[in-house]
Amino acid sequence: MSEPNVPSTRCGFAALVGAPNAGKSTLVNALVGAKVSIVSRKAQTTRAQVRGVMIEGLTQIVLVDTPGIFAPKRRLDRAMVASALSGAKDADLNLLIVDARKGADEEVAALIQQLSQSPAPKWLVLNKVDVVARERLLALAKELNEAQKFEETFMISAQTGDGLDRLRARLAPAMPLSPWLYPEDQLSDAPLRMLAAEITREKLFERLHDELPYESTVETTSWTNQKDGSAKVEQTIYVARDGQKKITIGEGGRTIKAIGQAARAEIAEAADQKIHLFLFVKVRENWADDPERYREMGLEFPKGK
Repeated sequence: MSEPNVPSTRCGFAALVGAPNAGKSTLVNALVGAKVSIVSRKAQTTRAQVRGVMIEGLTQIVLVDTPGIFAPKRRLDRAMVASALSGAKDADLNLLIVDARKGADEEVAALIQQLSQSPAPKWLVLNKVDVVARERLLALAKELNEAQKFEETFMISAQTGDGLDRLRARLAPAMPLSPWLYPEDQLSDAPLRMLAAEITREKLFERLHDELPYESTVETTSWTNQKDGSAKVEQTIYVARDGQKKITIGEGGRTIKAIGQAARAEIAEAADQKIHLFLFVKVRENWADDPERYREMGLEFPKGK
């Protein structure tokens, strides 16, 4: 029998930290069981911290998908890295996600150095193990555990689901005793407007690949619920130059139409309602120096250039 006023539930924050394209967003979506974070083969697509909420028994685990940590060059880069390090510092548990194919490269070494400053327990998660030989995995796990004391090591494939059951089961008892922070049916703390913008940004990258710089951004400018239960959603895609605007629209508007169709289907699924999506493309040359754009993305605006 539990003591009076002592919660039997657990709830805490687990920060997923890793280099760009380590598979953090795919892992968050797999653990939550729904899309809450943008996934793209283009590096550095997660910008602000995205929180996905998963439930394991009586435990609610808030997964913080942080931007990939890399050597920052521009103002936007610095804001993203600051957001990632803040997420790791404030978490109850840090998960270092490593792309097992790349191994212990310079990026991973820098991450281990950064994580050493966080007081939270640290777990090592080797991802994409389905395409790496077992001997190499064991050697990599040994090398990384010698560089940093990890309380646990997991070998998973976020893409196929291999190893996720064990990770889920171990995450629950690692969280502190606490009442839940979110309703049982809430999968993310990201407002629907922001999630919708992220979905469209993902479709933009999927369609245009390397033709569009990752600085391009999407904002949901209006979301109007209609009497028939559907919603009219207007979004603006901001690009830096006229040439990028032409690429985004495509010949006869074909590219923007395809992006809109793909985004509308996923936004409708996330919102659980019919969506009428209207996309506009605008050139904003110096948007990466505009504090308002950073607030829209949930980032602190860094001082200096």
